[in-house]
Amino acid sequence: MTTDPRQICSRRYCVVSAPSSDGLIHVPPGVTRSAKIVISGSFGVGKTTFVGSVSQVPPLRMEERITEASAGVDDLARTPHKTTTTVGMDFGRLHLSDALVLYLFGTPGQGRFRPLWEGLTEGALGALVLVDTRDLEASFEILALHEEQGTPYAVAVNLFDGAPRYDLDEIRQALDLAAHTPLTTCDARDSTSGVLALITLCEYLTDAHAPALEPRP
Repeated sequence: MTTDPRQICSRRYCVVSAPSSDGLIHVPPGVTRSAKIVISGSFGVGKTTFVGSVSQVPPLRMEERITEASAGVDDLARTPHKTTTTVGMDFGRLHLSDALVLYLFGTPGQGRFRPLWEGLTEGALGALVLVDTRDLEASFEILALHEEQGTPYAVAVNLFDGAPRYDLDEIRQALDLAAHTPLTTCDARDSTSGVLALITLCEYLTDAHAPALEPRP
């Protein structure tokens, strides 16, 4: 398998980059579809890293340093070296094919930001929910929100170093996912892995929920 995400192809989608003479990645002239995709999940699950690794433009990040005020509020047991947290959103852009561009919105992880979760999810075509096998229960609230709002979603297990590995069927059962909900794995640090997770989501949306993703003839 190629390690160049610009050449990854899967059925309808082939990641495209269009660098110009100024070194920037512009939207290809043939783009006829765009989609808002939310990257969600619990605190410290890797959303900011994910958006940064797959975005073809410098990602917009709204982060603040973690201070003593978060002691006893934000659980840093799984991420002891984490020094910042998203308090607004992460934003990135990915040209998934000649005709389709994804606008990626990463949400904050803490439950106290639920109003932001709801706002960022509004108008989204779908969501990719990142989960961590060290604390699957932390994902329940955001999964419930997507169910309540009727937002189609796929789940990607972020493969942290040293985290326990489980069969995907076990994880599906633990998260009580519907049989049709896509479940895959990824490494949020790796752009190729992240793009493949997004392709899994977009194929699901195209097949079952969002014919608007199909390029116009």
